Amino acid sequence: MNKEKKIVCNKNDEFELEITDLGSTGEGIGKIDGYTLFVKDALIGDKVRVKVMKTKKNYGYARMLEIIEPSEYRVESECPVARQCGGCQLQHCSYEKQLSWKEEKVANCLRRIGGVPVYTEEKYRKYKNAEEQQNAENTAESKTPIIMEPILRMDKPVHYRNKAQFPVGYDKDGNPVAGFYAGRTHSIIPQTDCLIQHECNKQIVETVLEFMKRYNVTAYDEKKNRGIVRHILTRVGKATGEVMVCLVINAKKLPYSEEFVEMIKNCGINLEIKSITVNINRENTNVILGEKIETLYGQSYIEDYIGDIKYRISPLSFYQVNPEQTKKLYQTALEFADIKEGEVVWDLYCGIGTISLFMAREASKVCGVEIVPQAIEDAKQNAKLNNITNAEFFVGAAEDVVPTQYEKSGGRLRADVVTLDPPRKGCDEKLLDTVVKMAPSRIVYVSCDPGTLARDVKVLTDKGYEVKRVRACDMFGGSFHVETVVLLSQLKQKPDDYINVTIELDNVDITSAETKATYDEIKKYVAEHNAGMKVSNLYISQVKRKCGIEVGKNYNLPKNEDSRQPQCPEDKESAIVEALKHFKMIQKN
Repeated sequence: MNKEKKIVCNKNDEFELEITDLGSTGEGIGKIDGYTLFVKDALIGDKVRVKVMKTKKNYGYARMLEIIEPSEYRVESECPVARQCGGCQLQHCSYEKQLSWKEEKVANCLRRIGGVPVYTEEKYRKYKNAEEQQNAENTAESKTPIIMEPILRMDKPVHYRNKAQFPVGYDKDGNPVAGFYAGRTHSIIPQTDCLIQHECNKQIVETVLEFMKRYNVTAYDEKKNRGIVRHILTRVGKATGEVMVCLVINAKKLPYSEEFVEMIKNCGINLEIKSITVNINRENTNVILGEKIETLYGQSYIEDYIGDIKYRISPLSFYQVNPEQTKKLYQTALEFADIKEGEVVWDLYCGIGTISLFMAREASKVCGVEIVPQAIEDAKQNAKLNNITNAEFFVGAAEDVVPTQYEKSGGRLRADVVTLDPPRKGCDEKLLDTVVKMAPSRIVYVSCDPGTLARDVKVLTDKGYEVKRVRACDMFGGSFHVETVVLLSQLKQKPDDYINVTIELDNVDITSAETKATYDEIKKYVAEHNAGMKVSNLYISQVKRKCGIEVGKNYNLPKNEDSRQPQCPEDKESAIVEALKHFKMIQKN
């Protein structure tokens, strides 16, 4: 008779819990008799007392009541409302640990979901026993491991955002307040000074609140769909020092608009107020911005730079919130693309042309595709702004635009490089099919979600591409979010064009002098003469090739000359050389 699985956790139960891992959104993970509990604000290494709030069959959620023993990675958050707000899920975690966790998160997704043997350098070095080492070697023999390049870190993971959106409401005393929504609610936590936003926002937001009190301009009540001021939106040009202030209002116009302009112009910030606008949104909706913009002062946009490329930014424009890290991200994408003279780049999900214009400096031509018409207009304007004439932009879904353009070209359309920078949901399946039909030699995939990245990489590798390089970029310090750049190259042969045949060479009797010792014999010799040192088949084959010893063509050779694979460390190389000398496979000096 089958025994029913014992339920070890029930709602309202309290436990002491060791946190052993972090979930995909930064929550702590611990286990009670094999039953998994997710605990917000807990860190790896914490010993905590928790109360179970919700249970499912195989896992549940718990609230942290007390930290019994803090993790070595735990730090005191500088933000007084970090736990209430929930916008920065990892403010209590050291920055170094944030970075290593984000790297591992990307690598895990690519291995588990994408089926690609991607490892952080730290992870690849940490195989601790023979079984794990052998598993790593087996992986290396079937698929060459890809070691992630070091994550692009922030110089200062504070005050990095150039865009802020503050909801406006009332406190219990009827005073207007602005701040941020508490996690999973629309309850406003009053806070004008945010640790990750630009410092000038505090004075701007407090000036808006003072304006509302002075002139009795009401805050929006979303339950009643009444009141005027819904949100305060700010944008700051990090390179130019230009500032935009935009009020989102539930009205045809802003009362006392002239007075508002004067108060904002004189709010005391040490930057140039370049644009003051109102955005009209009278819909009963959670969407922050409406479609209509009215300029009250200056112009309807500000300008900023990413690298040496200038961009014009309106309240409705999509523009990366961390331009300093964006520069590093796009430079990495450009490096991965390795654009050669005369090559054509297609930038799919191009937005306002941020990546397109970076690529245009190196490419013969860049074609950008974006489904949002306003974004394409911004892209064209940004190209003109930078005197870039070899960039062309198309409105529509890429899976529709590309075939149409191919037909118009009489079949002459080509793409040497395709860049993908989709939203969090990843690429449409039809788009990936379109990319494969375009047959670019290289695909550069820029992603803000490791899960959907890995899913799409799996599709592309199944259709004849292989992952060559991977690098993460920390764009959002204090949060669980991470950007990633992946380079995929077209295989000379597609998977369907050949059959993999594994030939075990270790015990094959070949008369050549180069095969006097098997790989196992070399490993044994190295271990016995070097305090148990372990070396992989991959490392042995690398050293043999360096010494001029022929290695079987089907054994550990990279598919392309530029394939990336872990290189044998110097100490292990010396040990392997000594073994080769012992077995008279190479001459002693």
